[in-house]
Amino acid sequence: MARRNDGKRKVMEEAGSIKENAGKAGASVKAGIISSLKGINEIEAEIVSLVRNTVSSAFQATGAVTSDGVEITRDVVKGAIQATEEIGTGLILSTKNVAKGVVMGVSDVGGDVVNVAAQTVKGAVKGTAEIGADVGLVARRAVDGVIEAAKETSGDVEEVAKAAVGGAIEAAGTIGTSAVKTVREMLVGVVEGVKDVASAALPKSKT
Repeated sequence: MARRNDGKRKVMEEAGSIKENAGKAGASVKAGIISSLKGINEIEAEIVSLVRNTVSSAFQATGAVTSDGVEITRDVVKGAIQATEEIGTGLILSTKNVAKGVVMGVSDVGGDVVNVAAQTVKGAVKGTAEIGADVGLVARRAVDGVIEAAKETSGDVEEVAKAAVGGAIEAAGTIGTSAVKTVREMLVGVVEGVKDVASAALPKSKT
């Protein structure tokens, strides 16, 4: 009888130990994920800040906030894509932050935010197609970024959204019909919260 009780106690102790270890493992994973996500947020903020400062400095250095805007924007987006190519990952993640940083940098110096928003998204879509990455996702992230920047800088969110979506569609059109379809499908959901953007910016399907 005593032996049976000892065996039962041992089983209960082992079960308790397993439960405790599982609890520790769960807590460890939770803490690790929270830490990683905090790290990602910090990295994203750093990318936005880096791009914003670089763009505003470049505009100030040239003394022109309109004529050189397209070239500066193209170079910044190209640099970001090249960086992710070299690392081998992170294009989808960084696109939003790069696009946001560009628009905020242009806003800082009083540049044409609407035009730059379109150029930024165009550059992102074309650059992504060149390296064979997911054009639809990158277009969506880029549009998210410029809209977020417009909101944070008190810009004309509707106009920026229209320009960004139009830029994405235009760039996709130079890639092919399937790219246009993919980008359109990705962006319909993005702009739903911005008044009249979808109907104004997205081309109507031909019947």
